[in-house]
Amino acid sequence: MASRPGNDLWSEIIAEEENQHSNYDTEESKQQQQPEIAVIYRRKNAINKQNNDLLIISREKASLGNENRVSWAQAPVKRISWNRALSTRGRTSIAVAVFVDHVPQQKNQKRKTKPAIPRGKGLQPANFDKERAYFEEVDSFELMEESPSPRNIWNKGVKSENIVTTHLSSVLEKWLFRRRLNYSCGPSKSLSTILGTPSLLNEGPNICDDSFVRTPEKGASLIRSSLPSNQECKFCLTGTSVSESLISSRKSSKALPSMAEGDCEVISDAVRNLSLASRPSSLLSHRCEDFAALLDFCGQSAPSTLSDVFSTYCDPKSIIKVGEGTYGEAFKAGKTVCKVVPFDGDFRVNGEVQKRASELFEEVALSRTLNYLRGDGGHTCGNTCTTFIQTIDAKVCQGRYDNALIRAWEHWDNKHSSENDHPKEFPEDQCYVVFVQEHGGQDLESFVLLNFDEARSFLVQVTVALAVGEAAYEFEHRDLHWGNILLSRKDSAMLQFNLEGKSLNVRTFGLWISIIDFTLSRINTGEDILFLDLSSDPELFEGPKGDKQADTYRKMKEATEDCWEESFPKTNVLWLQYLVDILLLKKTFDRSSKDERELRSLKKRLNSYGSAKEATADPFFRELYVDGGL
Repeated sequence: MASRPGNDLWSEIIAEEENQHSNYDTEESKQQQQPEIAVIYRRKNAINKQNNDLLIISREKASLGNENRVSWAQAPVKRISWNRALSTRGRTSIAVAVFVDHVPQQKNQKRKTKPAIPRGKGLQPANFDKERAYFEEVDSFELMEESPSPRNIWNKGVKSENIVTTHLSSVLEKWLFRRRLNYSCGPSKSLSTILGTPSLLNEGPNICDDSFVRTPEKGASLIRSSLPSNQECKFCLTGTSVSESLISSRKSSKALPSMAEGDCEVISDAVRNLSLASRPSSLLSHRCEDFAALLDFCGQSAPSTLSDVFSTYCDPKSIIKVGEGTYGEAFKAGKTVCKVVPFDGDFRVNGEVQKRASELFEEVALSRTLNYLRGDGGHTCGNTCTTFIQTIDAKVCQGRYDNALIRAWEHWDNKHSSENDHPKEFPEDQCYVVFVQEHGGQDLESFVLLNFDEARSFLVQVTVALAVGEAAYEFEHRDLHWGNILLSRKDSAMLQFNLEGKSLNVRTFGLWISIIDFTLSRINTGEDILFLDLSSDPELFEGPKGDKQADTYRKMKEATEDCWEESFPKTNVLWLQYLVDILLLKKTFDRSSKDERELRSLKKRLNSYGSAKEATADPFFRELYVDGGL
């Protein structure tokens, strides 16, 4: 393109472009003036119209400020709250969430359904055992890290029960205890001086001396007398005296540094450092002390033999076994019955752990306390009866069963098929307690009741006897099954009781009963509460459901709330209900349908009584009181 003279080249280019735009505008205006008309027949669609309107509006908005439009990727993003829980299941990343709306829509997959549950099978609850185990493991680990054992035994993989305390340290602990209670026990000496004292090694503090006898926790005040000072404590698990064990312990122990004189706290710390631990050894020491206390309470300086005790009451050839229980055997010896109970052994007898000397001590003390109800002394506050079996004597024995007892045991086994272990299996150093009691007759299980009058008399005698025990000593038998009630027939038609100072005469119809076996019983002597903690024997409450005896144990546990030291006379009422069930379901005697209705009504009314004393006023017993009753 040639340039015109006198004109600028750029101005010519601009002029040509303006001419082109003007021509385009002229043609467009002509087209607008002559629009084409086309007729279209279709239904009016309001939704499409709205969509079209929205589309037009959006296009208009997009056309505004098109030159200065910022890239969408650079647009500011709305801030999401930082308080959002990032651990929420199914969460999406905050960075990705901004672009979610601009991802092409995908076809939703069909949701997989769970298989149908078969008929008759409900939905199983969720199992969180793995989670629970995990958190328990975490908690235990954190606990070990935060509060390690002061002995550091877990790092070494040693259990505390297996650590043994030397006998010497237990003696020093007792000396320290005496020192704190009695400051006149002698001049203060350092620990090294005490260990080096010749008199301690030669004579030695005898563990059977009264100053060292640890009476059982619940029967402490019943023992006040002392044993001979030169007596050696012979224990079934140890054949050495205290002085010998003390010398051997000192030979095996290391020398200790001297301590400040009179400083009991320093000595106490040294005693703790001396022992490596103290479960088995201290337990052995406590057994020895309880054994010595039991010997003293039975009036013995050393254990007797079984043959010596039985020969006191009869000719050994005439001994007859009359019964057995979980914890012992019963033999008839003349006019008495001797119950033999093994204790303090480290093996099971009849499937049960043997009783300890402290437990036998309490049973002996309880039996002797109930003797006071016979009017033989004691403070019974106007409460007397002869229904509880009389305990004539109690002796500690050691050794094997002699031939006469073995012969009597095997004869009974051949006839009745014993459920107990054969006594031949006992070792030579096995210890026993022999309860010498009066002969009370046959137990309810084997006794034959004749008529309804005897059944009524049986119930009223048990009820009033329990009421007397409650009033005198807060007594609860807690194991009054049909094997622990003996029955016999006598000529007397009336039996006298004294309940809280009031005389009560009961019709017997020639039937007399005796209550035995106070192993599980609870009593308040006024000085001590003697009981057996049944919470330590959970198997007692695991008997078959529907069994009347097993159900009664469980009812007792519910009534006492598993606190067996306190007084809960309701337990006596539970056993009265058990006995009514036994009469209805297990015993056969001459009775009518009216008699059975009366027994069932009695059992129902017993639910409302909180003690045997309350039950004595029940209408069922009214006709059995000679003087009108209570």
